[in-house]
Amino acid sequence: MKKYLAALAFCLGTAALTFTMRGSVPEPWLGQTLAVLIILSGYAAGAIPFGVLIAGTFCGIDPRSAGSGNIGATNVSRLCGFKYGVMALVCDILKGLLPALLAGRAPLIFYGNAPLNPVWLCSLTGFAAILGHRYSPFIGFKGGKAVATTIGVFIALAFRPLLVAAVLCILVIWRSGFVSLGAMVLVSSMPFLLVIFGRMDLLPLSLAVAALVIYAHKGNIQRLLRGEEKSWMKSKNPPGDKPTQP
Repeated sequence: MKKYLAALAFCLGTAALTFTMRGSVPEPWLGQTLAVLIILSGYAAGAIPFGVLIAGTFCGIDPRSAGSGNIGATNVSRLCGFKYGVMALVCDILKGLLPALLAGRAPLIFYGNAPLNPVWLCSLTGFAAILGHRYSPFIGFKGGKAVATTIGVFIALAFRPLLVAAVLCILVIWRSGFVSLGAMVLVSSMPFLLVIFGRMDLLPLSLAVAALVIYAHKGNIQRLLRGEEKSWMKSKNPPGDKPTQP
């Protein structure tokens, strides 16, 4: 627990420093240091495995060793119940949303003689949060598939394209019953939607995120092709079940 509190303290300290410096134009070295701290705080926030904490605290279950073996909200919901799944979902969304919002509140930062594009700082911070969830040092550089954290990042940076992608995701899950397929539709549709909505500045982030999340679902893709993927409506696993292959 101490390591999680330390990560949270680092994030809060970075946030306090950011808001203290907001409205000023710091020296280039100081602004660049702050930018690095903001990106690192995104990774630290993303790395906190809320699914493990919630399932372990309230249910006495390690989601890595039961159900699908994933630490995300879907597996927590299967193992512990709907309300705990929602709790994990909200926490995983917030750890993408809050760092991206914080990056957007940074003061004007100069790199050389040119101001740093704030979209790049937001993109790097958001991607760092997603990487933190996917490769958390707190659980051996493993993690979840980062869909909820991705949603949190794009709530902050591109809400309207995300809303359309979320509708597509829900429709796919409703028609197919596969959460994994809906998640992949969400991230793969974001680059096209960003172009349609005129947010080309976020295209590099969306492409990197889509590649990362789809790669994280490689096991699901194989099971879908074999017809072995479990529908969310039929995939209730008792706590003692062995996890399926991630």
